[in-house]
Amino acid sequence: MKALCNTMIATLIMVLLTPSIAGADWDPGDGHKMHFPQLPDPNGWDVSWGEIGGGRLTLADDFLCTATGSIDDIHFWLSFQGDDWIGDPSFIGPVTVGIWSDQPAGASYSRPLEPLWQQDFTASEFAFRYYGSGEQGFINPDNGVFANPDHFDFFQINITDIVNPFIQQEDTIYWLSLTVEMDAGMPGWKTSLDHFNDSAVFSSPYSGNMWMPLGDPFSSEPFDLAFVITPEPATLALMTLGGLVCLRRR
Repeated sequence: MKALCNTMIATLIMVLLTPSIAGADWDPGDGHKMHFPQLPDPNGWDVSWGEIGGGRLTLADDFLCTATGSIDDIHFWLSFQGDDWIGDPSFIGPVTVGIWSDQPAGASYSRPLEPLWQQDFTASEFAFRYYGSGEQGFINPDNGVFANPDHFDFFQINITDIVNPFIQQEDTIYWLSLTVEMDAGMPGWKTSLDHFNDSAVFSSPYSGNMWMPLGDPFSSEPFDLAFVITPEPATLALMTLGGLVCLRRR
């Protein structure tokens, strides 16, 4: 019991020194459960989830798991082509979220290998908020059409308290895939200046459902996409409570 309490006290100290992640929104400095948060580039690009060739694009980026456990909360950033949307988040969705195993680069580029988990989320199952603005470009990788500048506003989607979540394993690389549909307007996943591992990728019926790397149309630099995976607040709360009980017993 003493050894367990010592462990819980150490965990309590770490929790108290870690910024809180209360609430659905996520802000820089809040906790994360991946290599590091890939924050949105206010003057970057948005990669289209548009429909070409009979189906929508799926976009994916890789991440390193830093703690074994469930993926309960996923946060990402998006914009709308030409800032053209009706201003009603209820028209967004469903958002299809997938977790994939990793196909290492080898002689080519790394990409998602096997689908491990997938769920759809409607607008009633995620939080949506305005996040910021900047002069941004918009690109459809399926046909290579792009515009820069194209739009200014960008937003954050927060999917929290996921039921039947995927259980990730520490020190494992996974891929997060997203497909977003809308009744009006063209959404795009924001790029990030925070680079990890290899380029993000896209797939669509137009590309033969092959995963293809994403890159800047001017510089050919690889794209990273803006997202963060966070610990579950309830888990931290339980650890903190246990630590306080041990302190009281001491």
